[in-house]
Amino acid sequence: MGATPIRNVRDRLWLWGHEAGSHDTGWGIPRPSRMTPVEAAAYLGIPNLIMVVYGGKPEPPFDRHALAMRPLRQVVWSIVGDAGSKRNDQATDLDAVVRLAGRFPNITGAMMDDFFHDKPDARGAIARYSVADLVGFRRRLRAAARPLNLWVVVYIHQLGLPLGEHLGQCDVATLWTPKSEDLVHLPENLERLEAIAPPGVRKVLGCYMWDYGVQKPMPLAAFQEQYRQGRAWLAESRIDGMIFLASCICDLELDTVEWLRGELAEEACDGGCCACGA
Repeated sequence: MGATPIRNVRDRLWLWGHEAGSHDTGWGIPRPSRMTPVEAAAYLGIPNLIMVVYGGKPEPPFDRHALAMRPLRQVVWSIVGDAGSKRNDQATDLDAVVRLAGRFPNITGAMMDDFFHDKPDARGAIARYSVADLVGFRRRLRAAARPLNLWVVVYIHQLGLPLGEHLGQCDVATLWTPKSEDLVHLPENLERLEAIAPPGVRKVLGCYMWDYGVQKPMPLAAFQEQYRQGRAWLAESRIDGMIFLASCICDLELDTVEWLRGELAEEACDGGCCACGA
């Protein structure tokens, strides 16, 4: 089966967004970034954004940030931010996101980042919130101004945990490979997620544009192969989309970012839907 034409695929591409400069320290990034999520989405030509609280920022209310995102087709907003967003260990941002969705029609879902533990904690919990909590989250999301989907992050090293009940309360499971050296196992890891996730849970492939697991540049060949594999899975309907992480490294002229930008622009032109005048 050939690749799905880009005019159909582009709506399934997502950019993972953080506030500008979020990854400037702690990840080996070569220099500071000043690009905002909306600027990065425009730079890459990606219409959809997943906006995630990082290190507790931004804090609700989120209206000022969402206003700038109005031109985007879809926005998924985190209700559980990264592991450094400690406020979300005690309380989610669910109320703020549900209220935000009532004002901004392009908000279509809620993300739970760094949600599962790498191993059960002292209480035996495998996640930051229980299955019962997720039932309540989903009920609230369904009762929003427009029904919102519940998304969750799954890392490949968490696939051995009993994730099924938690995933059963989610609409979308996103699969992430933190170290590029493990991308060779991506096909079998997708199979593992497919076996764990209950029927109806959509799968989305997470693609790092920096090798965060080793704090070094992502090898371009590995990134390209993951992209091509993701495109093939999209064509086969095995996955529902692809996410590229992160907005806060998109102005550093990294090989992966620049290759993706060029690839998407070329595919758009081949599809006859770009604004280049060709």
